[in-house]
Amino acid sequence: MPAKVKYGVIGCGMMGQEHLRNIALLPDTEVVVIFEPDAGMAEQAAQFAPHARLVDSVDAVLSVAELDCILIASPNHCHVPQMEEIRQKRPLPLLVEKPLFTDPKDIAALEAFKASYPAPVWVAMEYRYMPPIAALIEQAEQATGGIKMLTIREHRFPFLDKVGSWNRFNRYSGGTFVEKCCHFFDLMRLIIKSEPVRVMASAGQDANHKEELYNGETPDILDNGYVIVDFENGARAMLELCMFAEGSRYQEEVSAVGPAGKIEALVPGPGRFWPRDLGEPPVPQLIVSPRNPKGPRQIDIPVDPTILDAGDHNGSTFYQHQHFVAVVRGEKTDVEVSLEDGRRAVEMGLAAQQSARTGQAVAVVGRAVSSMAC
Repeated sequence: MPAKVKYGVIGCGMMGQEHLRNIALLPDTEVVVIFEPDAGMAEQAAQFAPHARLVDSVDAVLSVAELDCILIASPNHCHVPQMEEIRQKRPLPLLVEKPLFTDPKDIAALEAFKASYPAPVWVAMEYRYMPPIAALIEQAEQATGGIKMLTIREHRFPFLDKVGSWNRFNRYSGGTFVEKCCHFFDLMRLIIKSEPVRVMASAGQDANHKEELYNGETPDILDNGYVIVDFENGARAMLELCMFAEGSRYQEEVSAVGPAGKIEALVPGPGRFWPRDLGEPPVPQLIVSPRNPKGPRQIDIPVDPTILDAGDHNGSTFYQHQHFVAVVRGEKTDVEVSLEDGRRAVEMGLAAQQSARTGQAVAVVGRAVSSMAC
């Protein structure tokens, strides 16, 4: 068991830097090496991990002898080839940011990787660890008497600017329902405890990035939509996404309903975006609403301000690293978000992209998707 868990980090853009800030809050952890090809981002990353070496390749990261684990926080389309490079040279415990992959063609490579990778691999799904959502997950079965309907609403700001504007194009990001919403499809599977069988979506690009131009190309990413998912156990879930609704009090609202009642989690957006003239940002809440006896119970779920200030995900990145480090240390034997979880979430996102594009429902059968008439 290492006295101090030493990270290597691949990719230190906006999300990578959030990881650095949260790793710095954990006891007995240290980032010892960083690969970030953009000079500006590398300079910023060095402020959060001042003792880390900056290197010029994944291979150079893997050459650092004292590494205990690796974090991949590079652009989405880079994940699979970087994972394969790590597998071939030095397979260490790995935390890879969502989405796990962006193209159905990657699935075969991922299956081969999974079959031969000897170390733990954890897919970063921060939304599981947002305190109000974690409380909903823990209490949902009792509060609902068995979930029949799950609704996830995210009303938020547009995509932020990233290096090279890779997140403006489907071919790099996988599309909005993959890049942004794989989090929510992961939550659906986790909360409902079943697998999807059909995905139906309606979506568009109606407000954001329409006037932007990059090397002669206009962004093609969706900025709003609805997705309905039917599950094997008869439950159904809906996602409502709007990326031009940053004026909302809460950014995420999750509700689960069953024959015994309803439970809701309300999560504010990043505190740095909250207008200071309105006072303090909203406090996350859990609301439990039984049918009998009636009487909603509202519970505030505040997050430690230091942890809250370390990122844009309601403290969840910190809690996720706590759990991952326990795996690296051997204190936990199983990862909580597996390669299978990461793959299924992306497949649901790809199905939603396909449904929105074609106007047809998409059947999800095992590891494949197929169109069918609505």
